[in-house]
Amino acid sequence: MLGMTTRRTQVGIVGAGPSGLLLSHLLARQGIDSIVVENRGRDYVEERVRAGVLEQGTIDTLAEAGLGERMMAEGLFHDGIEIRFDGQAHRIDFPSLTGGKRIMVYGQNEVVKDLIDARLEAGGAIVFDVDDTAIEGIDGESPTIRYGKDGAEHAIACDYIAGCDGFHGICRPSISEAALTGYDRVYPFAWLGVLADSRPPSREVAYCHSERGFALLSLRSPTVSRLYIQVAPDEDIANWPDQRFWDELQRRTAVEGAAPIETGPILHKGITPMRSFVAEPMRNGRLFLAGDAAHIVPPTGAKGMNLAVADIRFLTEALAAFYRTGDTAGLDGYSARALRRVWKAQRFSWWMTTMLHLSPDDSPFDRRRQRAELDYVTGSEAAMRTIAENYVGLPFETGLTP
Repeated sequence: MLGMTTRRTQVGIVGAGPSGLLLSHLLARQGIDSIVVENRGRDYVEERVRAGVLEQGTIDTLAEAGLGERMMAEGLFHDGIEIRFDGQAHRIDFPSLTGGKRIMVYGQNEVVKDLIDARLEAGGAIVFDVDDTAIEGIDGESPTIRYGKDGAEHAIACDYIAGCDGFHGICRPSISEAALTGYDRVYPFAWLGVLADSRPPSREVAYCHSERGFALLSLRSPTVSRLYIQVAPDEDIANWPDQRFWDELQRRTAVEGAAPIETGPILHKGITPMRSFVAEPMRNGRLFLAGDAAHIVPPTGAKGMNLAVADIRFLTEALAAFYRTGDTAGLDGYSARALRRVWKAQRFSWWMTTMLHLSPDDSPFDRRRQRAELDYVTGSEAAMRTIAENYVGLPFETGLTP
């Protein structure tokens, strides 16, 4: 191993996903230095297939930060969603229920590409392909990120560290169990998802409840579909050859008057477990957690990346206030402020998940109640407004204190 190299920055960021990159970008716009370290290569980070539904607030945040040019040109605005059951499709119109708000389909990997391009063009520091990353000194005045790169040891001395390294990263486990509470729920089903080179079967995202299980129709572009079906959490993907997937998807999503789903080459196939998790608090000493490092939501409510963007908005405001005035009120209130939004998103995601999926623990009563709930939410304007305002994104809180 070669000698140690030490650098200094104001905010050290672990993880070059959407939350870490957006934080670095927004801090730079406030004149605050940061360095991002990532254990994967740039190509891997840019090509990870993840969710792609952006709330109105996320769209606005990216556009206001100068990141909207390609997003606005290539992203697909959607004015609503469908809920399908009993062979019928029911549409929920967002703009009419939310004062004009919409969502956009724009892949998370595309957001990451835009952020990396913007940071590197501005001379931002992103270090890819690091190993043996560790953080230390978060209870002191100068915490440190240590990592290996090209056979040498490196250290970054910081004022603060942002843990944006995902659910399986090193930042959250660095907090003692006594200082952090984890709230966890694992659902008894998973999603088998595919990315297919085929024309999307629905012009908007369609949630489909059937006696065979849940299915979801979505898209990444006018010619590329993103499709899911509910499976057991321990399902072997080898049991799902392409044709079986297409046949099952057709059965679960069929509604009166709809054409058969157009099949095509499957570009990617994977199984996503369904889980809810929240870490409280989202701060320990000079370490702040954001995004998946702090919370996981089931994908039913399309909240994952949008929650990460909200975390970063709050953290950026708090750090900017500190560096501008020395006031720590925003930093002290960050966790409580972020968690209020996190738990509202958890509630919505849990509700959508349990309303639409079949559970092996369901009784006949549960099935009848579920059917009645679907009838209610597609027949009541008040219920549809509840779905719409949560789906497009609740307003951001103002003010930095709890």
